[in-house]
Amino acid sequence: MKELLILVVVTVFTLVTYYLVEPFAHATLHKHVESEAFAYADLPAITKLGDATRGKELVLGAGACTGCHSINVADISAPMDAVGAAGAYGVNPPDLSNAGVVYDEKFLNALIKNPAHTLMVEHKFDESKGEMHPMIPFYGAGGDIEQETADMIAYLQSIAVSSEKLTPAMAFENACGRCHGVKYEKWTQVGTKSSFKHKKDELAFDIKVLDYQDSLKAYMGKLPPDLSMYIRSRGEHYISTFMENPQNYLEGTSMPRVGVSADTAEKVIEYLEDAGDTKRHEREETGKYVMIYIIIFAIFGVLWKRQVWRDLH
Repeated sequence: MKELLILVVVTVFTLVTYYLVEPFAHATLHKHVESEAFAYADLPAITKLGDATRGKELVLGAGACTGCHSINVADISAPMDAVGAAGAYGVNPPDLSNAGVVYDEKFLNALIKNPAHTLMVEHKFDESKGEMHPMIPFYGAGGDIEQETADMIAYLQSIAVSSEKLTPAMAFENACGRCHGVKYEKWTQVGTKSSFKHKKDELAFDIKVLDYQDSLKAYMGKLPPDLSMYIRSRGEHYISTFMENPQNYLEGTSMPRVGVSADTAEKVIEYLEDAGDTKRHEREETGKYVMIYIIIFAIFGVLWKRQVWRDLH
């Protein structure tokens, strides 16, 4: 009886200690944020039907998008390389080839007209103090601005790949890869670091990365973290909801709202899962065979037991 009482006391204290150290402490230090389902409810819906042909004229003309952005699918190069663009704007503006599929259309519609508000970085860029966001707002081309932005989005959607053809790597590189590195995938803010034949070429590449990161640190306040192991240290829910609205976790952070669609967010998560566990698919496949082996072994074990004990019952 005494031993049983000791066992009960030890078990209770162990469970209480575990709760205080693990679930309770985790919930206290890491607040839970509910997903917003990438609905961007604070942004107005598009009320006009876009015309891609007119949108192309605006994007390449009055919208002045190609003054900062490349559109590789249309053979339009960026006016500056990544390092030069980061030096001018703080971060390299994204290529617009797949912007129409990577980003939510409500987000794009609002972003074109009011970047700082849409990205939730108005605390960083106060127009009354002359602190302007690097992306210049589109004030219209003399017509209905709502129709014009709808046309521009229609054009961006028309040149983008389909959602099915958008790979996890493409989604990550466009939405996150200009600020975050992923060293396990050899991804840097200026692109993939390949194998170099000559050391001087590798050093030249590393210098470009460092120059870019210096501009990024000055713009963001600190260098955004490498995301190689973030999926394992933070988890899918945290990363997904952080993408939706960083301010929910870090009020006043310089990280902008990313504005991706729900489908793109899933592909970003998939990319990070592959980066954080390169043997993930291989391990899952091996696990199936292990389970099949255990089941077969268990069946033979039961049959063997029956054979051995058959004459004793």
